[in-house]
Amino acid sequence: MERRNFFGGVAAVAVAPMVATFPAASAERTASDGGSAATLRMVTGGYRRLDGTTPSRQLVKPVLEHLQLTQALAQSVEEHDQRNRLAAVGSEVASLAGWLSWDMGDYGSARTWYGSAIKSARRAGNPLLAAYQLGSLAQFEAHAGNASDGVLLVRAARKALGERPPVIAEAWLMSIEALCHAAAGDARGTDVSLKEAARLAGRVVGESTPWPWVFTFNESKVAATRVACGAKLGRADWISSAQDSVAAVLSSGHDKQRALLILDVASGHLASGRIDGAFALATGALETGVKYRSGRIVERARSLRRSYSPRLLPRVVREFDDRLYEVFL
Repeated sequence: MERRNFFGGVAAVAVAPMVATFPAASAERTASDGGSAATLRMVTGGYRRLDGTTPSRQLVKPVLEHLQLTQALAQSVEEHDQRNRLAAVGSEVASLAGWLSWDMGDYGSARTWYGSAIKSARRAGNPLLAAYQLGSLAQFEAHAGNASDGVLLVRAARKALGERPPVIAEAWLMSIEALCHAAAGDARGTDVSLKEAARLAGRVVGESTPWPWVFTFNESKVAATRVACGAKLGRADWISSAQDSVAAVLSSGHDKQRALLILDVASGHLASGRIDGAFALATGALETGVKYRSGRIVERARSLRRSYSPRLLPRVVREFDDRLYEVFL
């Protein structure tokens, strides 16, 4: 299998379970959603599509202005159902603001906006949306290394879903739980959660996808989560075993997410002793981080570098250091 195809596939599947790409309202939803809420959701969808190819530092200002408008309209509406619809849109926009803040490396703002997204979803009276936003914050905390907080948030998301949740929600939350276990260094717990996520994902086929889950969550996406968990745990064998499943998914063009996944894969190479390959990959990912001024990507590259401290530095590592020292965001 060609390595370039593998990396393209990894990036494609990793984006879907980890990022909520809410739709610009479909014709069916627009007809039933009410004017203002439907229009605002279309704008939100446009901003989300820009995320893959636009620096978050440029995108966050108009997104926050969009959020302020949405909140102002919600406060001015007296009709209960329309107010709930606007609250749901506000939840989507706040979640996007949290995602952009995370990409910029502004963890404090990310938590603030994810928290706002959860509160707005609850005001909207939408348990599925509330569970999604709780899961999104859990994912953030797992990547930030706060494993226990992530697990608690996953539990809260499951509670919000109730007794008979959609299978896709169960599978998705199980994959996030796996990330939390990986953040805690618990390989066994991670593996158990990944296997359960794969089992549940196998049942998603044929089931209609409930909003806000607008993607198909399948075994390939569980395999992508195994790649990410394997990188956190230093389990190069997990990355290798998931390669075929991940590469089957077509690539999509989200440059920033691809860079993050390549850095995870580079960690697996490093754990296997393939130093040149690891830092060659990391250098390319770092260039993407610099291009988009992504604090998250650059900090992930720094973390990779900190994990390697030999007595003598190979040339590829010295060159990586030289590039990293030049980065000022």
